[in-house]
Amino acid sequence: MSEHTAPAVSAASVPAPVSARGRWAGIALRTVQVALALFFAFASALPKLVAHASAAETFDDMGWGSAGMYAIGVLELAGAIGLLVPVLQSAAAIGLSALMAGAFVVQTVVFDGRYAVTPLLLMVPLVLIARARREHNADLLRLVRRG
Repeated sequence: MSEHTAPAVSAASVPAPVSARGRWAGIALRTVQVALALFFAFASALPKLVAHASAAETFDDMGWGSAGMYAIGVLELAGAIGLLVPVLQSAAAIGLSALMAGAFVVQTVVFDGRYAVTPLLLMVPLVLIARARREHNADLLRLVRRG
């Protein structure tokens, strides 16, 4: 008879059972991610990408013109898509948070604080998503290094 040894299993490699509370928290977080993705894609990026008059006027007032409008629209759409892709969720939330920090500064400086609270309100769930989904950052880093 030959001896076989069972592979060592560490506690870290065995997934912990998910409690009902944890399951509901995961569902709630995913719902917030989908809602934010829809908001950023349709309510925020789309008007910029189709050069809606309201978006064009705002970017003209800032002095950024259509190039700035399209660039921000593309970044918002990329972030919206990233919120829905598991390996990109945390990175997308971080990127959109940075974009919202910039939007806050622009709203405060250029538009005298009008609507400045909106980017701050959007940053709260984005930061929570980035933190809750941070384990995906290591997966993303491995993919980038491999490719």
